[in-house]
Amino acid sequence: MANTAQSKKRARQAETRREANMAQRSNLRTYVKKIIKAIEAKDKNLAQDAFKTAQPIIDRMANKRIIHRNKAARIKSRLNAHIKAL
Repeated sequence: MANTAQSKKRARQAETRREANMAQRSNLRTYVKKIIKAIEAKDKNLAQDAFKTAQPIIDRMANKRIIHRNKAARIKSRLNAHIKAL
């Protein structure tokens, strides 16, 4: 448990940042799920539109280090491959 004023403040800051990061990660997952739903429905146009919307968000999450940049690249690559296969 935090003892000093500095460590108490750091604990508060860490909790605030954790909540913000979790919200952003959840938002990212929502966009990816929209693409997956469109792919499963075999709707290529909807999947492409969803991918165009999600792509900058995936990149932004990688830049903010919410997810690793290689994971962002992997997500985009796999989704794009599924869309092209439709």
